[in-house]
Amino acid sequence: MHRPGRWSGLEKLEPRRLFSSPVGAPVGGLTPAQVRHAYGVDQVSFMQGKRTIAGDGRGQTIAIVSAFSTPTLAADLRVFDKQFGLPNSVPGGAFALSTGRPQGRVGTDPSWAQESTLDVEWAHAIAPGARILLVQAKSGTAQDLLAAADWARHRRGVSVVSMSWGWDTAPNPAPDNSFYTTPANHVAGRGRGDGVTFVQAAADDGVATAWPDASVPVVTVGGTTLSIDDVGNYLSETRLSGSVQQASVAYDADPRSGFAVYDTTSFGGLQGWQVAGGTSAGTPQWAALFAIANQGRALSGKFSLDQTRDTLPAISNLSASDFHTITDGGAATGRGSPFSDKLIAELILI
Repeated sequence: MHRPGRWSGLEKLEPRRLFSSPVGAPVGGLTPAQVRHAYGVDQVSFMQGKRTIAGDGRGQTIAIVSAFSTPTLAADLRVFDKQFGLPNSVPGGAFALSTGRPQGRVGTDPSWAQESTLDVEWAHAIAPGARILLVQAKSGTAQDLLAAADWARHRRGVSVVSMSWGWDTAPNPAPDNSFYTTPANHVAGRGRGDGVTFVQAAADDGVATAWPDASVPVVTVGGTTLSIDDVGNYLSETRLSGSVQQASVAYDADPRSGFAVYDTTSFGGLQGWQVAGGTSAGTPQWAALFAIANQGRALSGKFSLDQTRDTLPAISNLSASDFHTITDGGAATGRGSPFSDKLIAELILI
């Protein structure tokens, strides 16, 4: 979780939990194929007539809200995709990544560049057919980040908004609950009437009262340590020790079982292939899962998930068999991490 300080115009950023390998060394960290297999994403497909369609989020747009510019991101994403055999383009031929700057020209901050790279590469890894809209706030203040998220939810095509940041205490002013709602007459993957889902990182640094808290109507992602075997089969998960804040769901967040990231915007001596942990990693991946569910809903003639009407009630009420049980999880890991094939099938039905 990327944690700006209290809203004062000066941000104290948490350590990124990124560990580098020498440039040119073999890639460390979990690969997209391993993660997709461990969480069952590779088991998701849809039927359209007699044709089988991959569950890859096509037709959907994931808005990732971050801050500052990431000048190397487009080139880095191409390297990431080539390494792991992922497509650069969505069905139809457009490059998967686009950028929005609703507050005008932005500078570069290497820490936020790492955040943006992690978020984009791993949302794309889980839903490679979805469009990724990186929304760059002009700073890491609450005012600018929340304004960027508000802009994102109004963009045509956006069905999920991902926010890998939060605060140790609520920002002032904090948004009211209407912030996490779908704009009137919204159009995402199907047409006017589509909904928007909002996903935000829970704290992973031991702050139990961090914001967003349980009173905020957002899907919050807590952290785990994921164990898999040599071929990527799921073995178990335990709660990450720093995840103590109440959360809705969970996902791997331990740098020891972290994710391969390629980022050439140098920060603190880190450049090239790195291994990333933190709830910053799970948030965009949960956003990608919702995008895949929305793909299936559109194929079934249904509107994309609406936060208030569909997503939050579903997280509370879906079968326990849709989620892995997290050892020592409790409220900090919510319903647990996804059996993606089961979870997405149920999200299509609601």
